[in-house]
Amino acid sequence: MPKPYRSSGAGRVKEAQASKPIRVLVEAQHALVRAGIRALIEQIPEVQVVAEAAEGPQSFQLIKDYHPDILLLDVILPSVTAFESLQEMVEKFPKVRVIVLTLQENQEYAIQAFRAGAAGYISKNAASAELEKAIKSVARGENYLGSELSQQAVLKYLKDPRAILSELTARQREVLKMVAEGLATKEIAKRLNISVKTVETHRAQLMERLDIHDVVGLVRYALRIGLVRLDE
Repeated sequence: MPKPYRSSGAGRVKEAQASKPIRVLVEAQHALVRAGIRALIEQIPEVQVVAEAAEGPQSFQLIKDYHPDILLLDVILPSVTAFESLQEMVEKFPKVRVIVLTLQENQEYAIQAFRAGAAGYISKNAASAELEKAIKSVARGENYLGSELSQQAVLKYLKDPRAILSELTARQREVLKMVAEGLATKEIAKRLNISVKTVETHRAQLMERLDIHDVVGLVRYALRIGLVRLDE
């Protein structure tokens, strides 16, 4: 089990107590990743890593022991269990704010993370200055979305996931529904009396507009907004 990280030296302890640093728990599966994240955080003024964990159960115990302000959660997406674990974490420790750190620069995953209770979502490709900005913003009670994603779009989806439908053409909505129902491209073309190439064009436009890059993602989105149901 990874050991908690402790600052050494009485001078550093007094300084930390005086400035009331933002207390961060780092959770990442790999030791080298945790070390890298910790090294970056140690360079941020008024921020302190109080412990490290490799997985959720360890984080639960360390949160009880060290009372961090923020959990910096390195997750591998897409993963249903990652979002379930995040939601469980937030429900058990509502005072701990969670920042998701991931390679996925994708609005759909950002939306799912925020819906599960995350307060921040940033890419591993972000500059170290953005990590500092994310930590301090979240510590102030704000939500933070990495600059590589469209904050306006994500906030709009969070407010009303169906809002995007009004911005799609009628034909795009038809194609989205049929894709989500599991119809093949040729079958969609036949039902709509259009060419296969036109169906492919509509599908590509949908993916670009929704920032979703595979058919599975389109299906999940359609289910989430109630465009189709599993029992249909």
